[in-house]
Amino acid sequence: MKFKVQREVLLTPLQLISGVVEKRNTMPVLANVLMETTDTGLRITGTNMEVELVANVDQVSVEQPGRITVPARKLTDICRTMAEGVTLECDVREGRLHVQAGHSSFTLSTLPADSFPNVEDEPESVRVNLPQNVLKRLIDRTGYAMAQQDVRYYLNGMLFEFGGNRLSTVATDGHRLALARESVAETLPERQSIVPRKGVLEMARLLSDSDGTCALVLGDHHIRLEVDGYVFTSKLIDGKFPDYNRVIPRNGDKVVKVDRREFKQVLTRTSILCHESIRGVRLFLEDGLMKVYANNPEQEEAEDRVEVEYQGEPLQIGFNVGYLIDAISALEDETITLTLSNPNSSALLEGEQAGQDDVLYVVMPMRL
Repeated sequence: MKFKVQREVLLTPLQLISGVVEKRNTMPVLANVLMETTDTGLRITGTNMEVELVANVDQVSVEQPGRITVPARKLTDICRTMAEGVTLECDVREGRLHVQAGHSSFTLSTLPADSFPNVEDEPESVRVNLPQNVLKRLIDRTGYAMAQQDVRYYLNGMLFEFGGNRLSTVATDGHRLALARESVAETLPERQSIVPRKGVLEMARLLSDSDGTCALVLGDHHIRLEVDGYVFTSKLIDGKFPDYNRVIPRNGDKVVKVDRREFKQVLTRTSILCHESIRGVRLFLEDGLMKVYANNPEQEEAEDRVEVEYQGEPLQIGFNVGYLIDAISALEDETITLTLSNPNSSALLEGEQAGQDDVLYVVMPMRL
């Protein structure tokens, strides 16, 4: 195998693929990337057996086709430290990859390409083409609520729900829930799939805020994202996601409208004196006003207030302040709607036009 490529052309896909390759693994070949050259260009693949990312590079001069695996992070670091505009000449000889760049030369160990695992191909059951920024927005609005290393393994990911002319994403860690929906141009069959946390985070890295098209392809055991010359594949979590509609509180009679930025600032200031592990704040609601209190074991206290649109009975309720701030940060409206029922019921946070179900967040209360 022998080819020439400009440093910037090779660095970008290597950096993205290095995020997929695990630092610690039981198979040495998983620390490598598979490099394949053909008459049409260079193909680079990285995997950790759960997710796989393939980059197709066409701005490359191939002198001799071939296949080999090389250490991912070492090759990435070599490219990163080279000067801009440098051309890398790569040549595989006697089981080693020789890289020549200006006055610098490197010799890297390799492993046979045949030992590199591939994610199995399977028939696609759903394919949807949509703008990158739409899919990115769905992930960004709900991703923070995914569980991490929860024993309920089906919560350690994000639910992708297809159906009709809508694509929805849902995430929950058992204490809070995030739901976002977007319309799509195609009519989709009814399907639910749980994408693991690692897969969701890698998909978000590949997507941009542009309106360029990407393709989301669903199989029985995998989901695939095709975008800008990259093909990302992730295994699905084999489990049943909870019925999220049952935990969305719909009967709250205390509706509060509040300026999103002011509310976030008040919570951020008050949280400075929260209990470090519990992170609890108390909200006191009365006509036209919400007071926010926090204290900690050192007998320190914080009190702040924010004007709200509310008329009704006074209410006192406690929340994890981090959960509230995460939900408020994910909303985009200038004014947000907070719907409550009683001190033991979950809060529903939505945009100013509550009830549209495009984006909503549920936060469970705390006893303080």
